[in-house]
Amino acid sequence: MFDARLRPLIDPPLNAAGRAMAAMGITANVVTVVGAMLGMAAGWAIAQQAYGWGLALILANRLLDGLDGAVARASGSSDFGGYLDIVADFIFYVSVPVGFGFAAQHNQLPALVLVASFTLTGISFLAFAAVAGQRGDETDAHGKKSFFYSTGLAEGTETIIAFVLMCLLPQHFVVVAYIYGALCFVTVVQRSVLARVSFTE
Repeated sequence: MFDARLRPLIDPPLNAAGRAMAAMGITANVVTVVGAMLGMAAGWAIAQQAYGWGLALILANRLLDGLDGAVARASGSSDFGGYLDIVADFIFYVSVPVGFGFAAQHNQLPALVLVASFTLTGISFLAFAAVAGQRGDETDAHGKKSFFYSTGLAEGTETIIAFVLMCLLPQHFVVVAYIYGALCFVTVVQRSVLARVSFTE
């Protein structure tokens, strides 16, 4: 919901950093892989109830997630890079709730619900992108991407906010997980309605 609105603010500094990293010979794929590793490390730290470290690693992961695209724009994007980026994103999205599930027994069911909601959101997102790509549809609302990005109620910015709240208030993980899971399910319905409208021509 907020991703497209934030792009004009975050893209200029990210692009400047991306150009500097590309000039040093750092590739976008390396940034993506390191980011994925930090995402998994965040899940591990949270599982150990080291929520401060988990939060720091979450923020580091999201920074690298922004930088890999900036490096790609500076040095040349690739289809494999786009594939790797989305896989790394979902490694991160799954790692954090799984970490909370391991941190406390009462977190296990809401963590499972959250992973299920991310799975369905991801499926709807990728299915929409696949069909839109076949039709030749394009959008730059989220910046230049390897494939079509459809907008939804629960996007990257909202996910970061939810994860930050979970780390700052781990005792309320259950409530935050159920609320955000519900927003993800609403996003699936929203995107499905949009697909019905967009893909019937």
